[in-house]
Amino acid sequence: MLVLTRSQVEELLDLDALVDAVAAAQADLSAGAASMPPRIAALVEEQGGLLGVMPAYLPSAGLACKLVTLFPRNRDRHTHQAAIMVFDPANGSPVALMDGTYITATRTAAASALATRLLARADASVLAVLGSGVQAQSHGRALARVRGFTDVRVAARDREKARTLAAELGGRAVASWQEALDGADVVAAATHADEPVVRREWLSPGVHVNSVGLNQAGREVDAATVAEALLVVESRASSLAPPPAGAPELAGMPPEAVHAELGELVRGEKPGRTSPDQITLYKSVGVAVQDVAAAALVLEAARARGIGTDIDLGAE
Repeated sequence: MLVLTRSQVEELLDLDALVDAVAAAQADLSAGAASMPPRIAALVEEQGGLLGVMPAYLPSAGLACKLVTLFPRNRDRHTHQAAIMVFDPANGSPVALMDGTYITATRTAAASALATRLLARADASVLAVLGSGVQAQSHGRALARVRGFTDVRVAARDREKARTLAAELGGRAVASWQEALDGADVVAAATHADEPVVRREWLSPGVHVNSVGLNQAGREVDAATVAEALLVVESRASSLAPPPAGAPELAGMPPEAVHAELGELVRGEKPGRTSPDQITLYKSVGVAVQDVAAAALVLEAARARGIGTDIDLGAE
């Protein structure tokens, strides 16, 4: 079994290739070619944390399972930490164990980049990044690869962190969520907010919103935005499921309220944006097929370049 550390995964995972791999994975999921149950989790209530289990099989990418923890109170380490085990789909043998923390952040941003590529206006030039953590950072970098932004605003509860991230992204820190959203063409909401940081009255016509924040105690996007926007998700089954799989913003909604899955847009089965003034919303919950697609890219590159450590789990 090949073992790959976080630094090795970072070296091996190509972001541009990942966006295309996520597109293919989402297309397979929507076509019914993948096996992926909704996420389950064990709760650590005294810490406000959880351990999630996310298995999936894609004929084109393989069989894998991600174990991911979410501990929002972490201050000295990532709030999301993960490991991914890859198995041989021919016989079930474990073939690789790799860091999943970087993959989680990167594939989430890659999926938002895909949604932005499919739904944002071609002339989008103003990006609002809400949050200052790992996901906000990865989104700022990934979305810049699919649209040419000339103005990047960063808003966060911690103004110093907002300034630091804005400097990294070549943008500017602003004083409030509303100021960041005013006139924005694309939004990357990546917070742990339990009160909406995206509100309909703050959004301009034609904006595309990516929302990846998840807090079962509240919602990152207000009800009016969800109701009025063209709504796209990764998977209806996962997004509309009860916690810990589903999105709080979508709780109780019928499947027909979702305009499309990402894979249906990729496959051309559903239209995307239909007018320049239409508001579009991609609400992400994170799905395992994206992890499998990313892990397959990493494993292929590792084997080609001879990177990683081989261990024998059956050794005496």
